[in-house]
Amino acid sequence: MTKRVTVIGGGSWGTTLAFLLADKGYPVKLWLYEKDLAQQIQRGRENSLYLPGVKLPYSITATNSFEEAVAGCELILFVVPSHVTRSVLIQLAPYLSAGIPMVCATKGIENDTLMLMSEVLMDVLPAEHHPRLAFLSGPSFAKEACQRLPTAVSLAAGDHNLAVQLQAILASPYFKVFTTTDIVGVQVGGALKNVIALAAGGADGMGFGTNTRAALITRGLVEIMRLGVAMGAQARTFYGLSGMGDLVLTCTGELSRNRTVGFKIGQGMKLPEILAEMKMVAEGVNTTKSAYQLAQKLQVKMPIVEQVYAVLFHEKDPREAVTDLMEQATGIETETFDHDRKAKGPGG
Repeated sequence: MTKRVTVIGGGSWGTTLAFLLADKGYPVKLWLYEKDLAQQIQRGRENSLYLPGVKLPYSITATNSFEEAVAGCELILFVVPSHVTRSVLIQLAPYLSAGIPMVCATKGIENDTLMLMSEVLMDVLPAEHHPRLAFLSGPSFAKEACQRLPTAVSLAAGDHNLAVQLQAILASPYFKVFTTTDIVGVQVGGALKNVIALAAGGADGMGFGTNTRAALITRGLVEIMRLGVAMGAQARTFYGLSGMGDLVLTCTGELSRNRTVGFKIGQGMKLPEILAEMKMVAEGVNTTKSAYQLAQKLQVKMPIVEQVYAVLFHEKDPREAVTDLMEQATGIETETFDHDRKAKGPGG
């Protein structure tokens, strides 16, 4: 596998992945939705909108053209917000050649269809592309990765050999990549941790302290596992980087957009005004709606998700949500999973 790489999506994480690959000496084309931003990067070597302060190598070529972006490439990293994944893929698909591996680093669940990103990709792309898809997730703030601080992530692919090949390309001395074949688990962990981070941020904003945050993280992981296993994931995946690792980071890190949104809600701000002042997407807001609907559809008990949904979409008072959540907190603590598929136990 050669090393001409294209990154579709010039947000903070897409730009960071382009930076990491260029830092290894690979020529990278970076596609951005904003034409003026692509031109600015070409001139000034900085993504001032989404990754300010990071000097981008000259081996990164920024473009607004899909045709130019994928011409001659042999690996694609797909890193756009989940709510535009389908529309971007539809526009990108005519320019794709069969056999090119695509690593999706988008975290989320599509509203309305309730599809994981893997399902959206397979729904849009022709069947010949499906065996070459992989999915990247894990605890990774863009700013820290660009500072070359040690970071570790999970890479999931149905074909283990493909995962190993991609691992060699993506990994560096400061960016560790672990492989797995659990495509569903890696995606569910990466998407649902944002919902729990909204709750953790809200608790911090209301001044509830570290006891409350620890409880939300721990019980949040249980809810993520319940839904993931019901969707076909392996329970053990959620103890790894794309599960517990990403959950802890997003619920505690000051750089977490989702935690920040929750924090401001806990302080009394309304969701529309919070989102209006944000440049970047907080994926957890849209994912909360999908997670709530999936839990109803699959009959999975997810009390934290239910309360976050009520606060975000039904203007429930956050303190009332905490009271209701505490009143529901009964039952056994641990659950068992039959062949990693079916959750047992009534714990709340």
